[in-house]
Order: sequence, then structure tokens, then C-alpha cells
Amino acid sequence: MEFQDKTLTCIDCGAEFVFTAGEQLFFHDKQFKNEPKRCKTCKSKRIAILSSPPSSRGEGHHYNRVETRATCSQCGKDTTVPFRPTQGRPILCRECFTQRKTAASA
Repeated sequence: MEFQDKTLTCIDCGAEFVFTAGEQLFFHDKQFKNEPKRCKTCKSKRIAILSSPPSSRGEGHHYNRVETRATCSQCGKDTTVPFRPTQGRPILCRECFTQRKTAASA
């Protein structure tokens, strides 16, 4: 299979960039299905943002925390849990969770 340079448009800045034949061969060898969407500059910026610590991105886990009301499977007490429960898995209040955790490590 022979590849030829292609001109693509960056989805972030709208600038055109060249997807070289060599890059296409690399993508083909790695079995990547999609062409690149960003120019090298925008890709570098995105990687820098995504690899920075969450606090500097303003996305600390306490901002995205989910609190769900539930009933403890063990003692029946109303409680809240920091996740969305899935069917078939027990929900434990803090006390029962701590007891089970302590018992498991003993």
C-alpha cells in the first residue's frame, strides 16, 4: 500500500496541517482507525493540559463528586455514597464499610 501526504484541518485552531505518508504508514502499522484531528501545536497543548495535575485544571475529584442516597445492605440505615450504585452490588454505610474493611485486613 502506498501513502501520499494529505492536508487535514485541525479541529481546535482550524489551521491546515500535513499528514505525511510516513505518519500514515505508522498509523497503518499500529492499526489506528482514525486520522489525527489536531495539528502538532494543538496536540502538544492538549497533552500538556491533560497531563497536568487535576488541581491546576480545576477538576479535583471533589468538584465532580457524586453523592447518592442509598440504604445500607447490611444494617438498613439510610446513607449517602460517593458513587452511583450498580445493581447487584451491596451498598454499605460508613460504619459497616469500616467494619468489613477492618475484618478483612485482620
